[in-house]
Amino acid sequence: MDPEHRALLRTHRLYLSGQLLVTDTIVPFLFQEHVLTEAHVEDIEAQPSDTLRCRRLLDLLPVRGPRAFGCFLRSLEDFGWVRDKLLLDLQTRPGPGPGPSAADVQLPDPVLQEVPSDRVLSRLASRLGSEWESVLMDLGLSTEDLFRCRSDHPLSTHGAVLAGLVQWRRSGGKTSTVQRLMRSLEENGVHPSVLQDVLL
Repeated sequence: MDPEHRALLRTHRLYLSGQLLVTDTIVPFLFQEHVLTEAHVEDIEAQPSDTLRCRRLLDLLPVRGPRAFGCFLRSLEDFGWVRDKLLLDLQTRPGPGPGPSAADVQLPDPVLQEVPSDRVLSRLASRLGSEWESVLMDLGLSTEDLFRCRSDHPLSTHGAVLAGLVQWRRSGGKTSTVQRLMRSLEENGVHPSVLQDVLL
């Protein structure tokens, strides 16, 4: 997703979560368009309220590829006033130019060598979609570790992902750096700007 579109969704996060009922038409449309996977749909529908379901969708969209924003706008057929507001804001805000490619995302070397904090890992856990298991396996967790994370947090994907990331950091010690994390994200199809966002 373009940084401009990601920023727009972040700016309007509270507004969107107060206006949209995502499970009736929006989530099914995004699933039909292959923006969301079945695991994403289950994750969203497991949230206990309409507001939290919308927020979970907004967490997932920025990492679902370049088509995600356009498909999201098309899914707002029943919420025309919301779509109009987003489009108007998009037209009036200054454009940042073309979005960064993976090669453009550069973090300072001291940041790359840091061991990520609990806050960074928690924010990252909320941004990962169905890729989380392959990311954690790439970081060295076993299938038994993943099973334990899932069984310890059966109602919270965020909790399961965070538990896995904390386990990776604990087992790796000083070698569990931001640079290592970024490499695993890239190898599993997650744009490095996701990690850049959570570090800000």
